[in-house]
Amino acid sequence: QVQLVESGGGLVQAGGSLRLSCVASGLTFSRYAMGWFRQAPGKEREFVAAIGWNEDSTQYAESVQGRFTISRDNARNTVYLQMNSLKPEDTAVYYCASSRYGIPGAPTSSTSYYFWGQGTQVTVSS
Repeated sequence: QVQLVESGGGLVQAGGSLRLSCVASGLTFSRYAMGWFRQAPGKEREFVAAIGWNEDSTQYAESVQGRFTISRDNARNTVYLQMNSLKPEDTAVYYCASSRYGIPGAPTSSTSYYFWGQGTQVTVSS
């Protein structure tokens, strides 16, 4: 049974930082690309960042480029999202996801992902 468990969300002032973590179990973590998505109230889920299975590629949404960094530790079955210079518009529930098996690179479409975590709330106050 695959499980993805996010942590690290919370309330932070604009300009602050948070680091999200997602621990995976029940799958060969090092064989799957991983991604972060977010969903704000009243909006559709959107892509944030992704990293290839062997860290050879990363992708970022334009809105977070230069502020967020995705990384992974295959020995710990964990993917991270370092979020700096946070803005109120970053407020959302953040989800991690593992790709479908065999997907190359760092996919940006949600349809490329199969397993999803429960999400962690990030709130940025102005």
